[in-house]
Amino acid sequence: MRSVAEKLFAIADAFERGDELTLSEIAARAGLPMSTAHRLVGEWVEWGGLVRADDGTYRVGIKLWRLSVRQPSSRRLRTAAKPYLEDLLESTGEHVHLAVRDGLGVVYLEWLSGADAVHTITDVGSRLPLHATGVGQALLAFAPPGVFEDVIAAGPRKYLPGTIVEEDALRARMAEVRRSGIATSVEAMTEGAFSVAAPVRDASGEVVAAVSIIAHVERLREPQFALGVRIAARGISAALGWRG
Repeated sequence: MRSVAEKLFAIADAFERGDELTLSEIAARAGLPMSTAHRLVGEWVEWGGLVRADDGTYRVGIKLWRLSVRQPSSRRLRTAAKPYLEDLLESTGEHVHLAVRDGLGVVYLEWLSGADAVHTITDVGSRLPLHATGVGQALLAFAPPGVFEDVIAAGPRKYLPGTIVEEDALRARMAEVRRSGIATSVEAMTEGAFSVAAPVRDASGEVVAAVSIIAHVERLREPQFALGVRIAARGISAALGWRG
């Protein structure tokens, strides 16, 4: 018989592949009866590890996210990135951020914004699907092959006309990101905004994060955005020990 702790951990593990889950989805993934899932999910919510949305679905709460960013690797990453993010903010006046992959989602570890930056739906600790943002595509393009297949199998959601959800089109986009080292997403998650991102590597050369800018779509053709994230990503990578 599984202990209460094992059941709680199973509920936490259920969120590895999804952004927001219903109670029945949590119960199925955790292998728990609905009554047990309901009780334990309630305890997660009361503690702050999970948050219940207005539509009844659940997502990872800020308390769990804060625990994760206290890990030495996360602290080192944020420390290495901070001066480059500040430079990007000063030069563009738009949103700049650092993110990492979490299962089939992307979690924002750091977020700086200018006074007149475009309105967005995200903030530090937010979790969005990989396929629908520039930073997510930068991470997905360099993720293990099975991650892309899992994204397709999960049925990527189309948020706006610019969201790429078709397998062939998304596969072609990933190939382009790997070739150019830059991911650009236009009005895929937020109307009137585009994002441009570049991957960050650690000492081994593995992509461990991505840095990006979200800006007004009217500025899409300005060259400093792609150049800026490319330079920032290389600087952060060098600070982490990459010598490629």
